[in-house]
Amino acid sequence: MVIVAAWPDAADDASRIQWVRDYHQAMAPYSEPGGYINFMQDDDYDKIRDNYRENYDQLVEVKRKYDPDNLFHINQNIKP
Repeated sequence: MVIVAAWPDAADDASRIQWVRDYHQAMAPYSEPGGYINFMQDDDYDKIRDNYRENYDQLVEVKRKYDPDNLFHINQNIKP
């Protein structure tokens, strides 16, 4: 799930931000860990394993074999 919230008037910031936080908290019990990998931000890197779930270990092995020097690292990086 992606929560997108936008509004034109900065005077509404506090109430709209609170709405997004409340909505996220209400939905969290029904959500799985992780998220959509292409929406990850720099502060989400601790969630990479959650995003790839059972495929993560296999992806690490592929990375070690084909990119051991981590040339392709400017992304949601899986470290070799």
